[in-house]
Amino acid sequence: MGAAENLDLVRRAYAAFGAGDMDTLVTLFKPDIVHGVPGKSRIAGDHKGTDEVLAMYGNLFALSDGSVSVTLDDVLSDGGDRVIAIHHAKATRNGATRESQDALLFTIEGDKIASIQDFFADIEGESAFWS
Repeated sequence: MGAAENLDLVRRAYAAFGAGDMDTLVTLFKPDIVHGVPGKSRIAGDHKGTDEVLAMYGNLFALSDGSVSVTLDDVLSDGGDRVIAIHHAKATRNGATRESQDALLFTIEGDKIASIQDFFADIEGESAFWS
């Protein structure tokens, strides 16, 4: 796939996540996808395979009583198989609301997402919020 198709793939993944449409989202992933989340929290670590990745997403929704939301701000391509997505995230947990601007690095193989790596401006704050 070319850069435009890769950007569209990431946009479709965000739309599916935002709609809670995990059935569609999983069709965009390679079966052995890895989603890496830095920090030290209940969601941190390398989540390997669609089952683990979807379980981590479910954990995000469970820990926040379903309040997790992401608004895609921009997608950027390296012209090859990597796309950076910049988004605004918001969640409420234990009476506290956290808003942040984060980034995800997507690596695409063929027409599927092979890996996702989270990047946070405040890893310690993210870790504390999700612990």
